[in-house]
Amino acid sequence: MNRSEIKELLISSLEADADPRDASLILEQEGVSYDFKDNFTDAVLDRIFPAALRLNKEIEFARYLVFAFRSIAISGIAAIILLLITTYLREGSISFDAFLGLRDNYDESIVCLLTGN
Repeated sequence: MNRSEIKELLISSLEADADPRDASLILEQEGVSYDFKDNFTDAVLDRIFPAALRLNKEIEFARYLVFAFRSIAISGIAAIILLLITTYLREGSISFDAFLGLRDNYDESIVCLLTGN
């Protein structure tokens, strides 16, 4: 069987009304066998399962990453709340000036302090 005949056989087997058994019968009549090696199923399974394991490891990494992010976010929120409480207790209010540590200062004095004039 030459290449053009195999090509025609493949193209004809792609048609909607084609029977897959016809192609295999033609190949058997021509003496073509498609027997697989003894360890073919093992080789296929070895190729399939490592891909699944890699996907599983990626999912597991994403879970650990989310867990770490939540831990850091919760501790960050706790630090912000602690800062708010400390600021409120020391300054008596929660305002922008209280966060900066500014007390009854005038804007001109702040400009003088920043520029040195």
